[in-house]
Amino acid sequence: MHSCIVYYRQRQKMFTSFLALGAILAPGSTELTVYNQGMGFVKDVRHVKLKKGTQKVTIEDVAQQIDASSVGFRCLNNPGTVSVLEQNYQYDLISPQAILEKSVGKRVRFTRAMGNTKESVAGILLSSPTSVVNTGNGSQYSYNGLVIKADDGRIILSPEGEIDVLEMPEGLISKPSLLWDLDSDKDQEAEMELSYLTQGMSWSANYVVTLDDKNMADLQGWVTMNNQSGVSFNDAKLKLLAGDVNIVRPQNRGFGGGGARGALADTKSGGFNEESLFEYHLYTLQRPATVKNKESKQLSLMEGSQIPIKKQIIFDSMGGYQDFYPSEGEVGTGALTPLVKVKFANDEKSHLGMPMPAGKIRLYQRDSKGSLQFIGEDQINHTPRNEKITLNVGRSFDVRADRKRTDFKRLGPTSFRESFQIEIRNRKQEATTVSVYERHWGDWKVTEKSMDFTKEDASTMVFEVTLKPDEVKTITYTVDTKW
Repeated sequence: MHSCIVYYRQRQKMFTSFLALGAILAPGSTELTVYNQGMGFVKDVRHVKLKKGTQKVTIEDVAQQIDASSVGFRCLNNPGTVSVLEQNYQYDLISPQAILEKSVGKRVRFTRAMGNTKESVAGILLSSPTSVVNTGNGSQYSYNGLVIKADDGRIILSPEGEIDVLEMPEGLISKPSLLWDLDSDKDQEAEMELSYLTQGMSWSANYVVTLDDKNMADLQGWVTMNNQSGVSFNDAKLKLLAGDVNIVRPQNRGFGGGGARGALADTKSGGFNEESLFEYHLYTLQRPATVKNKESKQLSLMEGSQIPIKKQIIFDSMGGYQDFYPSEGEVGTGALTPLVKVKFANDEKSHLGMPMPAGKIRLYQRDSKGSLQFIGEDQINHTPRNEKITLNVGRSFDVRADRKRTDFKRLGPTSFRESFQIEIRNRKQEATTVSVYERHWGDWKVTEKSMDFTKEDASTMVFEVTLKPDEVKTITYTVDTKW
């Protein structure tokens, strides 16, 4: 299929239709609150000169993904003197494709190269393009599916060339806009606050934890913001709300260093200030921020240093098999590879003690040459202060185990006796401690054991085993279970 390169030559008269709608309110001071659930709450203060009586006002530079049903309005300097009689949201933006779609049935001029000359043909556009492809030149687009009826009677299908649109279609605007019919009690310079919810905005927290060789760590928290709302926010007061806010989503949307303790990023240098709000936490940036459309932005959120950590190597033969029953057969035998976990407390004693929004934590450690290396990552949920954080980092390379059931005997219709053997091998060149988790359900009792264990909960027993370099140890135990 051939394509046609379309050049749109702007004409001043084409813009008069929407400029004549009335006063146009450009953004003033803006406050932007972004939520974890992929939406933002925008508050703009805009100034407009109003006359007494009814008039039309155009609010430009609103988000393309605005929820028009959420729009709020109030006059700040003269409350109660201005009311909105009618509101319309227009989002049919000017583009080459939109112009051609609305120009079907209207006259156009088509020009194409004919050897060393050009042929210019005037006619009626019968069909608009079905797709748009950027050709790499900022003002040129490739269209497919054009049909033009020339004045000489010819029907031109999918032509290659240039098309001049001779008349600007009605209903197209240059920016997403709210159109208001306002009624003012008097002539006034009104200071109006516009507020609305919009989709297409999100933020997430990401953390970098750097471990040293003395079981200490430094933490740096970052906020990553993404704006796909269709509008930029310049010098906005930025707030981030951390928490699970309930959102009703319809099936169809109508519109499309280190100090002695951890702290939020230094507010004196424009970092975040944290406060509780309802059952959530609100983080306010202490300096203006520009958030451009189709931009991802990172901001420093918090930091902590000299955080005591605990590394734990865990064998859990039946982790994730909570629905296991003896009649289903043996679970968790054979070769086992241990999980490696890093734990720390989010409290002042650990040099932290601040609410940590949900996000990904990446862990790094320096090698023998002092070079930083990535060693794993995990995701945390929203974590209040004075709570513990456990991170799954990966699996140990040099510690191995084999587990087998050495005996099984029925004691009755709903009872049985089992014996297990777990052989643990440390192939490191240093001593290490491992935690062996064994799980049993029902009414169980250990009758024989080769070493002591801790009963962590109703179904979990934990053996703590310390091994020297290249040492091998074996755990054996027998358990009676009734259902």
